[in-house]
Amino acid sequence: MEQSTSATATPSADVRFAKLREGITEFIETHPSLRCDGETITFLHHEMNRLQYGVSTSEAEFEQWGEWGSEGAKTATAWIDTTCHVPKKVARAELRRGRALATFPVLAEAWKNGEIGADHVDAVLRVKRPVTEEALWRDEATLVDAARTLKFAEFCTVVDYWEQHADQDGTEEAAMARQAARDVYLFPSVGGYLGKMNLDPIGGAIVANELQRIEEEFFEADAAEAKERLGRDPRPDELRRTPAQRRADALIEMAVRSASTPADAQRPVPLFSVVVDYPTLAGRICQLDEGSVVTPGSLLRWMDEATFERIVFAPKKRAECSVTSRFFTGATRRVIEVRDRQCQHEFCDLPAHKCQMDHIVPFSQGGLTEQENAQVLCGRHNRMRYERPPPDG
Repeated sequence: MEQSTSATATPSADVRFAKLREGITEFIETHPSLRCDGETITFLHHEMNRLQYGVSTSEAEFEQWGEWGSEGAKTATAWIDTTCHVPKKVARAELRRGRALATFPVLAEAWKNGEIGADHVDAVLRVKRPVTEEALWRDEATLVDAARTLKFAEFCTVVDYWEQHADQDGTEEAAMARQAARDVYLFPSVGGYLGKMNLDPIGGAIVANELQRIEEEFFEADAAEAKERLGRDPRPDELRRTPAQRRADALIEMAVRSASTPADAQRPVPLFSVVVDYPTLAGRICQLDEGSVVTPGSLLRWMDEATFERIVFAPKKRAECSVTSRFFTGATRRVIEVRDRQCQHEFCDLPAHKCQMDHIVPFSQGGLTEQENAQVLCGRHNRMRYERPPPDG
C-alpha cells in the first residue's frame, strides 16, 4: 500500500487575520456620523499607532527572512514598493523603524501600546548616531515619557535640546552647515517668475519677521478699505487681496523700500528674539521666540550688529509694571509674549504677537496686572473665558 505524506501549509494572511479585516470592515461601514466623537478619534489614533508598529516589525522580519529575493527583488524596499504600491521613501522609513526597535525596548513598548506614533520614533532615530548612541540608550525612557505627554512640536523641541547636550560639537557643525547651505533663486518663467528660498533659522526669522510686518500693514489697509466700502466689518473673503497675494505684495514692497533707501542711510539692526536660560546666559534654553531651537554658536555672527533686548526669567525677577494698571503694556507685555510664545489654550498655537493679554484672575475681581497673573490668549479663547454657558434644558 502506497503511503503519502503532506505538509501542513501555513494559512493565508486572509485566514490568519480574518478578525482584523472583519473589524476594519465593520468600522468603515459604520456611517461617519456615528464615529465622529472625540473618544472615537482618540481611539482610532491609538490603534493606528499600534497597527503602524505591527507593519514596521513585520517588514523588518520580512527583510530578515529574505522571501523578497525569491521573486527577483534586490531589496525588501523594492519588493514592498512594487507589490504594495508604496513609495520607496515610505517603505524605507517603515523598515528603518522596524530594524531600530530591537535596540530601543522602551520606545518599542510605547509604540506597541499605541502611546506614541511613527513620527515620535522618527524624531528619536533622527538623533541616533555613533557619538550619541550611548546617551540615547541612557535617556531613552526620559524621551519616551516626553513623547507620551507633550504635544508633538514640544516633544521635538525636547529632542533638539537633548541632541545639543549629547553632541555639542556635532550640533554646532550642523548649524554651520545649514547656514552655509543658504540659497535663494528667482528666475523668469512662463507668465512671471518662479523662485525658492532656503535659509537657516536665524536668517529666515529676520526675513519672515519683516515680511510679516509689511503683510500686517497691508491687511490693516485692506480691512479699512473693505469696511468703508461695505459699511460694516468685513469677512476675510471680502478683502480685496488673499493672504497669499498680500505676502507676495509684501515681498515686492520689501524690495521697493530697499531700493528707495539712500545709500548713506543708517542700516537698521536685524530684529529677531532669542530666548536663553540663566546658565546659557540649571538647563539649556536657546531658541528663537517662534520656537526653533538654535545653537549658541549660530548667534555669534550677529553679535556685532544686533541690538540686545534683555529679558531674564528667574525666580522672583520680573519687569516692573504698576499692579493697579488695567492693561499689560510696554516691557511687561513684551516679557509675557516672549515667555508664552503662543496662545495658552491647549488646542491653539497662534503666535503671541497676534494674541491678547489676559488676566488669569480677572481685573474686575481684584486680579493684578503683573506677570504672574498674565497669560497670552487669542481673541477667540480670551472671549470664551467670559462667555456665559448655555442655559440648561
